[in-house]
Amino acid sequence: MKKILCILSLSAAFVMAGESVMAERVPESLDRMLEPYDTDDDYGTLTVAEAETYDSLLSVWYKNNIVESYDKFSNDFIDIDLTENYNPKEALPDSIYKARLDMLVTAVQLPYNPIVKQYIMRYTIRYRSMMSRILGLAQYYMPIFEEELDRGGLPEELKIMPIIESVLNPTIHSRAGAAGMWQFMLRTGKSYGLESNTFVDERYDPVKSTQAACRLLKDYYRLYGDWTLVIAAYNCGPGNVNKAIKRVPGAKTYWDIYEYLPKETRGYIPSFIGMTYAYTFHKAHGIEPVAPPHPIVTDTLHVGRMLHFEQISSTVDIPIEVIRDLNPQYKMDIIPAKEKTYTLVLPVKDISAFIDKEQEIYAKDTVYLKKYIGTDLSALNIDEKNAKAPTKGSSAPTGTTYKVRSGDNLGSIAAKYHVTVKQLMQWNGISDPRKLRAGQTIKVK
Repeated sequence: MKKILCILSLSAAFVMAGESVMAERVPESLDRMLEPYDTDDDYGTLTVAEAETYDSLLSVWYKNNIVESYDKFSNDFIDIDLTENYNPKEALPDSIYKARLDMLVTAVQLPYNPIVKQYIMRYTIRYRSMMSRILGLAQYYMPIFEEELDRGGLPEELKIMPIIESVLNPTIHSRAGAAGMWQFMLRTGKSYGLESNTFVDERYDPVKSTQAACRLLKDYYRLYGDWTLVIAAYNCGPGNVNKAIKRVPGAKTYWDIYEYLPKETRGYIPSFIGMTYAYTFHKAHGIEPVAPPHPIVTDTLHVGRMLHFEQISSTVDIPIEVIRDLNPQYKMDIIPAKEKTYTLVLPVKDISAFIDKEQEIYAKDTVYLKKYIGTDLSALNIDEKNAKAPTKGSSAPTGTTYKVRSGDNLGSIAAKYHVTVKQLMQWNGISDPRKLRAGQTIKVK
């Protein structure tokens, strides 16, 4: 059963450390936003001694990825406290909150009631600083969610769910084992096509995890036909929802079975509605986004050869923290492109530099891959001959051609013929590597 643990370490750090500390952390990379405020728990955090034993296998990012407990922050963020009091001068009249929610044209029911009101005030009053950081991160992540939800034919307002699940931190890992922005358990993630192995965990991949979440949400909608029940099932599992429905004959919505759901789920939908309100009407409350901790204008390359982040960072002069933030699915800073291609997200301003220096980047694999894996290149299916420092210039092709198939990209073709993407682009007059089309014949040697 998929266990979803909502709102993870960013909110916890906010609650535990205070607004002033969080404000100082904005420029840091996403993984360092996880404040290790409790390092003596038994939730899977590596001790210093344990980390040392894994030095040859784990990157700095992976060793420092702190596992957080839902119990540490749920009472402050998700679980509703009806005794909570706010300055009446800070709260708006009920009629305004209700009218604004009624303005929204959504497929998900967004009713206004006293419980929802508590969450609205919580996010627009108590957690204003946190909301500013969410809005900053949303500049990068929301277009990803919106595109995938649109492609899947799902309501756009479901884009709020990753905020409730993870506060838009892609490297989150809960005590129960749920991981990533959409908080997939390992088994559930694999059943929905998310790869997980020594090098890669696609539950941390913002794009692929969103695609998997869309498939799961569609499956749940086929079961219930109501989006509030779908969201509830995403949180507590369809088993708990089905039990609650059995106790209320004729129940059709979340609100019909509210009192029979787990405590966490009773707060989940009101939290979703409250966050939807706060996200949509933040300007009306004087809440503005802060700058996100990494570039928001990016592009995606396809890599067909094993590659360490340091090969890129040392050649193109991109801080390795930025590469990690944009590619959180690679647990050891290594893209294991051995039998298939993998994606690499970089700031758009650095794409041309990567293509121009591709040969130089790959020539460094003898240094970095041996250093971090501790094996010879032949074991990694890397061409030693091709790993040597390249000669200057780009030799002309010998006449060998290749007919592009569906799913091909320049990265995979370059890896197959032991050439670079830049060479393929030069030989074929390609200005944009993304515009390759199936059936196209290109020169490869």
